Amino acid sequence: MRSPARIIASIVAGLPVIFIAATHAQTSPPVTCASLAEQRLPDTRLTAVEAITGGSFTPPGSSNAIANLPPFCRVAGVIEPTSESHIVFETWLPQQNWNGRFAGVGNGGWAGNVSYGALAEQIRRGYAAASTDTGHEGQPATNSARFAFEHPEQLVDFAYRAHHETASKAKALVRAFYGKPPERSYWVGCSSGGYEGLMEAQRFPADYDGIVAGAPANNWTRLMAGDFDGILAVLKDSASNLPASALGVLYRAVLAQCDAADGVVDGVLDDPRRCRFDPATVQCAAGDQTRAACLTPAQVDAARRVYRGAKDPTSGAQLYPGLAPGSEPFWPNRDATPFPIPIAHYKWLVFGDPNWDWRTFRWEDPASYQAHVKAESRLAPILNATDPNLRAFRERGGKLLQYHGWSDQLIAAQNSVDYYESVLSFFGGASPDRSAAVRDVQGFYRLFMAPGMAHCSGGPGPNAFDMQAALEQWVERGIAPDTIVATHSINGVIDRSRPLCPYPAVAVYKGKGDTNDAANFACRVNP
Repeated sequence: MRSPARIIASIVAGLPVIFIAATHAQTSPPVTCASLAEQRLPDTRLTAVEAITGGSFTPPGSSNAIANLPPFCRVAGVIEPTSESHIVFETWLPQQNWNGRFAGVGNGGWAGNVSYGALAEQIRRGYAAASTDTGHEGQPATNSARFAFEHPEQLVDFAYRAHHETASKAKALVRAFYGKPPERSYWVGCSSGGYEGLMEAQRFPADYDGIVAGAPANNWTRLMAGDFDGILAVLKDSASNLPASALGVLYRAVLAQCDAADGVVDGVLDDPRRCRFDPATVQCAAGDQTRAACLTPAQVDAARRVYRGAKDPTSGAQLYPGLAPGSEPFWPNRDATPFPIPIAHYKWLVFGDPNWDWRTFRWEDPASYQAHVKAESRLAPILNATDPNLRAFRERGGKLLQYHGWSDQLIAAQNSVDYYESVLSFFGGASPDRSAAVRDVQGFYRLFMAPGMAHCSGGPGPNAFDMQAALEQWVERGIAPDTIVATHSINGVIDRSRPLCPYPAVAVYKGKGDTNDAANFACRVNP
């Protein structure tokens, strides 16, 4: 779930690329790119078929060219499985050195556009690739969910139908162009793209052999509640605002209390759940007028609410987890403009009122809360990808790699842990042997938590890694990733590396050697 301003960079941009040779790389396709214009696909019309051979491509509606591209055949089209559907998609097909693989790539936020940067990354890897706008044209800020209010079938397209339809059509184009289907198909996405990957595994397990699902927005209706609660905590009144200076106070206090607990003082909490930080420790003393290094009582209450997460006002049950200690520098809502993605959800899908004012909402108000409950009962079966039953995906040999940064400021990191735990419970049944359930599930599904990483990328912790290469090894060679090395860079120079470990293991310092070197850490459970 990314902001429309695209402040958070795509996880695939700028990461080290590790190529694994395909078993049957194809030097050139047996047909011309132009011949694909004659393809007839169900409920589909092709709008562009062109060979891109100049090394760069400028996406429609953009003035910024994407450079360093191999020659490829670009096919664009529209899929219309219902009378309301208008699913724009593109398939990019390398004209040389295709590695025999196909990749579907994910979106961010409410989508509404083709992910051109992710398409470029995949064809640089030698993949054929496809992306979709998920069935609607993106709109700014709090109007980004208007499409779903005006065209209900487009909500289904956004949630899951567009990606399944795109995978089907793109694979048909791959077969037509290269004379054979892809040997392996992969999904790669973070944020909404991670959500889309989990939705594929749950609803359409035959679409992909392997899935990379980063920081997934899969518990969509509850995520909207959680992010909206954060807005209400910080922006409902000016006294509760947490500007950058206040967030800095919180962050420094968190590190002072908890950084050393994992054995290494490095500005990163290996497992923030072990940090029992109370913002009251930085509350201003009575009569303190400077407040440069402390928080007011109202700010302390706001911070507690952000850490706590959204609660059911009637039962006190957790609706969605809060943000983890250590994520403070990245918290959104630093000014008077609220994070628009959840506002759009409540404006168009919960209240259906273009004039709705988010400031009128109060969880404790029965009318507000009942509107939320009623909307969730209607929307969750469509939007949420929380089904722990991955049996069909597993039985066909599918492999799933999920990752999440502990310092994620947009999608609480605990959400990934919660979903993974639900899958463990599903496959483990009533067995009291948790370790057996972990071994069983890790045969096809592994979760990697990244200390100090923000939403999809960035942050003070090692945050650059190649999950896709690790997934290829697992799917094609049966080599499951026991560790994935992540790096941190300053101005393009790597200054730290650390192993990411399959949850519930964490990286533990061995006690000697450079603490910035991954070789001096080992993955252990409950150190």
